[in-house]
Amino acid sequence: MVHKIISPLHVIIPRKTKKDRRIALNMNVYRNLHHSVNGQAKKLYLELLREQLEGRHIQTPVEITYKVFKPTKRILDKMNVVSVVSKFLLDAITEYGCWEDDNDFYVKKETILPTDLDRSNPRVEVLIKEI
Repeated sequence: MVHKIISPLHVIIPRKTKKDRRIALNMNVYRNLHHSVNGQAKKLYLELLREQLEGRHIQTPVEITYKVFKPTKRILDKMNVVSVVSKFLLDAITEYGCWEDDNDFYVKKETILPTDLDRSNPRVEVLIKEI
């Protein structure tokens, strides 16, 4: 069985006195944020994926394929995006109890496909194939 999950490229952290903060899900942003902001971003990501993950069961082991759809023609280092999306997504899948864990014993292979342009709906499409 193949499970398709759509991941956003950013989360928006609401703030009371300032404009809401848009946090891009990529390594360049992740490594420079304060740990508490990273924690907030991860919690928001978990909530954004609730509808797609809650109640889903994924039989392990699995192979995972990532495809990034970028919003502009600018050159993108897709590993910066996939590294953070993978971390957040696999932790979310584990958190919702869709599988036992996301370690090497359960996730056997991860593949990253070439990027495509989608101005109206930038995202990361993730296919999880039970093997």
